[in-house]
Amino acid sequence: MNTKKIGDKGEHLANKIIESKGYEILERNYRFKRCEIDIIALHNNLLIFIEVKSLHSFTHGYPEERVNQAKIAKIMEAAENYIYSINWQKDIRFDILSINLNEPEKHLHIEDAFY
Repeated sequence: MNTKKIGDKGEHLANKIIESKGYEILERNYRFKRCEIDIIALHNNLLIFIEVKSLHSFTHGYPEERVNQAKIAKIMEAAENYIYSINWQKDIRFDILSINLNEPEKHLHIEDAFY
C-alpha cells in the first residue's frame, strides 16, 4: 500500500475515533500555504489541532515519532492562520493521533503533544 493510501486510511479511522470521543470536527485537511493540519476539532471549549500518523508496521519506529520539529513548525503556522481567520479567543491544544492500521483499536491519542 502506498503512502497516500496509508495516510487516507489512517485519516478516515482518525475521524471516526475523534468523533467517537465526542469531538466536533470543524475542518479536515486544512491547508495554509505549504502547511496542512489533518483535523481541527472542538472539544470542551478547546480548539484542537490534530496531526494523524499511521503505519502498517513498526519496523521503522512508531507513527508519532514521525512528527519532527519541521512538521510541528508547519502545523503551528497553519494553526496560527486558522486562529486568526476565525478570531478564536479561547484555549487551544495540539494533539497527535497515532494509528497502527493493523490494530486501529489500539491507537494512541497524545493530548498536548507539543506547544
